[in-house]
Amino acid sequence: MKNSILKINLVVVAVVALSGYSLRLSAQQLRADNIDEVLSAMTLEEKCHLVLGCGMHFNDEAKFPGTAGSTFSIARLGIPETYCADSQQGLRMQDHRNWDHRDYYPTDFVASMTLASTWDREAAFKVGQGIGNEVREFGLDWILSPSMNLIRNALCGRNHEYYSEDPYLSGTIAAGYVRGVQSEGTAACPKHFIANNQETNRNSNISQMSQRALREIYLKAFEIAVKEGEPWTIMTSYNKLNGPYTLQNRDLLTTIVRDEWGWKGMYVSDWNAGDNAVAAMQAGNDMLQPGNDKQYQAILEAAKSGELSMDVLNANVKRILEYIVKTHNFKGYQYSNEPDLKAHAQVVREVGADGIVLLSNNGILPLTGKRVALFGCTSYDWISGGSGFGGTTVGHYTVSLVEGLRSAGYEVYKPLISTYLKHIADEEKRLFPNGRPAFSLMPPARAEEKSFTAEEMAAAIDGSDVAIISLGRKSGEAADRNATDFYLKEGEKALIKQVSEAYHAKGKKVVVLLDICSPIDVASWQSQIDALVCTWQGGQESGFSVADVLSGKVNPSGKLPMTFQINYGDAYADKNFPGEVDDKTLGAMFMWGYNKDQAQKERKPQANIDFTNYEEDIYVGYRYFDSFGKPVAYPFGYGLSYTTFGYSDAAVKVEGDTYTVSVKVTNKGDRAGRNVVELFVAAPNSKKLNKPAKELRNYAKTRLLQPGESEVVTMQLKTRDMASFNEKASAWKTDAGRYDFLICSSASDVEAKVSANVKAWTQKVHNVLQPNVKLNLLKR
Repeated sequence: MKNSILKINLVVVAVVALSGYSLRLSAQQLRADNIDEVLSAMTLEEKCHLVLGCGMHFNDEAKFPGTAGSTFSIARLGIPETYCADSQQGLRMQDHRNWDHRDYYPTDFVASMTLASTWDREAAFKVGQGIGNEVREFGLDWILSPSMNLIRNALCGRNHEYYSEDPYLSGTIAAGYVRGVQSEGTAACPKHFIANNQETNRNSNISQMSQRALREIYLKAFEIAVKEGEPWTIMTSYNKLNGPYTLQNRDLLTTIVRDEWGWKGMYVSDWNAGDNAVAAMQAGNDMLQPGNDKQYQAILEAAKSGELSMDVLNANVKRILEYIVKTHNFKGYQYSNEPDLKAHAQVVREVGADGIVLLSNNGILPLTGKRVALFGCTSYDWISGGSGFGGTTVGHYTVSLVEGLRSAGYEVYKPLISTYLKHIADEEKRLFPNGRPAFSLMPPARAEEKSFTAEEMAAAIDGSDVAIISLGRKSGEAADRNATDFYLKEGEKALIKQVSEAYHAKGKKVVVLLDICSPIDVASWQSQIDALVCTWQGGQESGFSVADVLSGKVNPSGKLPMTFQINYGDAYADKNFPGEVDDKTLGAMFMWGYNKDQAQKERKPQANIDFTNYEEDIYVGYRYFDSFGKPVAYPFGYGLSYTTFGYSDAAVKVEGDTYTVSVKVTNKGDRAGRNVVELFVAAPNSKKLNKPAKELRNYAKTRLLQPGESEVVTMQLKTRDMASFNEKASAWKTDAGRYDFLICSSASDVEAKVSANVKAWTQKVHNVLQPNVKLNLLKR
């Protein structure tokens, strides 16, 4: 009898076990409308896996080799793996795959500062749309961009990935990019949130700033991108902010962004960021990439013990599922591996040309003489973008300056081509005796300039109508540039002097092209030349883009998205930025995997290495130079044209809390062109209230205006857009008074002014993210 009862019980247990197994096999399959049910069906272990990435796809046998990583899949619940890729300038992945004859070369789009220099939201949309399309057609789901930290200092290593020194320009260009990416059903990911304004010791540095600077300057750019672009994801940064790591700061991620801004998307960490996986979950950082077993075990044990509440973990997982159901792989999209690369190349060429900034022109441009002599190593080793994961696939083509000029009908002086090719080859052997590295976070050294004999120079002058000198600067991640890189090297100065004196002696002129990643010194030498053109770095078609502008096929309309200061040190922020870093400090800093705790024990915290005090407060870029009357080489928003524009009939119309500023822009020259209209606002009693002299609040770019043609440009803003952050009240406040609306062609050039009375406005916010140290803040 006992044996019979035992057998019956065993059968019951087996049936129950099999029923549970069967239920699991027949569990809900994920759909957009049943996320809560699928969440309930997930095991704790599955949830703990889903909040972690699946490693970086550097293995040649990965599905998409060379891409950044993927998300965890749960087949029984219909949760697929989704795939992400790096690069601000396009999709970054390996160009070839094992047992596959095809090439995988995505488009190398324009660098960020080039895009920002267009001052054109539509251009940002087009670039984002092209990148989003390539992500989709190459089988991935998610692009880890745009990078949009503020350009606080000219030497930040990743400035080539960032847009501007101004939060409004940064935020609106980023929003256009995000909308473009997501118009293709691809997830965008604004990064690095937040205040990752230096690369030196980026994994441990604490950015220390006032609540006002954080709210008005650094958060504002992301706030605009979030509210206007509605990105599906945001990437948190490596650094700490006023104490905790950004990804482990609930006040930052949840209180401000989710509760105040109303954002509903998914946070993902930067790769290997932070030091506490459970704290990241509790803060609202939904996914940790690339994920590791130590993090999994920590999250699992914390969830079992109650340290990590199931409500928090479920919220993290739900946001990940909400991202997944939007993706291409979830929807079963049959990707082609054949995006329209030709159409995208045309976008690169057009946007690259529109982002070129004409800084000076002594009657030489557009070029009429058809014979050009190209000097400078960069003329033959053109830079399309930066190093590190912000760049696209190594090996993709870049249209050279030589090809670009020849395509525009110019004859390039041949003897210099062979001379420079030999010189660059010799420099390559000197600099890289064991061969150039296949990939580097930081830019490899570039060839030093060469000098010429009198005979060589005389021959070049005789064989050309004009000299073009190209100067190059390249940056990357994990390290910042040195102050010496702001100035010209001795070889560069000597080259400019030699070429300019020789050509001017024969009545011929000299043009300098700046193929650069960030502002450099121009004030000390530009008087020697006849035209200065900031080409920035325009991606794969940049040789064509530059030739289009030099020839006059495209009238330059780019405007500087950051100030060109006269000397390094002129900006107040320069005093609180890393300089030369000694070898011992370098050895203790993060270089993709070091023992942080041990490193901190080996030395005392150093200013601008372990912590950086943002003592300039809100006075970044033109806000400092304008407010304190400091001279600059070229102001924020500056850029010349081959034609001239007039401004008339300026007006401001007030309707409730909305201010509509209009102005008639007329092309008064003899060439068709586009023009950027910049709207700054000056608050009453700005100095007394410790406010900047003026701040950018809107901008617009005209259509192509023919000679004599006009367009009425209108720009709107609301009362809240003129607010400053009041720390004592923990509130945004617009003070009542009469405000000046300044219609400008640069931060230093006011073309028209209208004024209106503005009523007071206040909005309380959470009193969070106070600095944990006393800061000596700059005040007017």
